[in-house]
Amino acid sequence: MTMILHCFRESGNAYKAAITLELAAADWRPEFVDFFNGASRTPEYRALNPMGEVPVLVDGDTVLSQSGVIQDYVSEKTGNLGPRDSDERREILRWTLFDNHKVSGIAGPLRFNMNFLPEDRRSEDTNGYLAMRLGSALKVLDGYFADRDWLAADRLTTADLACCGYLYYPEPFTFDRTAYANIDAWLDRIAATPGWKHPYDLMPGSPADRA
Repeated sequence: MTMILHCFRESGNAYKAAITLELAAADWRPEFVDFFNGASRTPEYRALNPMGEVPVLVDGDTVLSQSGVIQDYVSEKTGNLGPRDSDERREILRWTLFDNHKVSGIAGPLRFNMNFLPEDRRSEDTNGYLAMRLGSALKVLDGYFADRDWLAADRLTTADLACCGYLYYPEPFTFDRTAYANIDAWLDRIAATPGWKHPYDLMPGSPADRA
């Protein structure tokens, strides 16, 4: 049965789930959620996810929200991109939580505020604080790659696909790859993986569609 991922291109959290499905060779298809026109707030969508967020994965009777949960489910179901032992599982969980709280959890709101929020509602103070928090987390990530290629194992795992979720997007959110040589090389390694796709090539919807 084909899994359905409710998503849209601008969402880095949806991208984490979509790129995991793609690189795990899962049988899946995207279902566009017109987020900016309120599609995630309809009663029908709330029945799938009361949080009103993307992504949502539907696999038969299984309905999952939150990108980290979806990544874990997909890796377990396909046998790809997941842990080989309990130590690796904890490392994947450690970096997934780090991403949720320190990287995507900051980059997502910062990118939204700087690019998609109406200009008269943007706060320089808020964005400055978020940029400081994001920079601190990226320094940790960059330092960790000083002597290793991947986050949680000796190969690509869902931990890497969690932490990179927002880092391929072109819109400005204070992240400059050239300022983080080790992160830059890591993103190149991920992008060199057979089957990898940019978020705007993998999921439906784009800023141009709303122009």
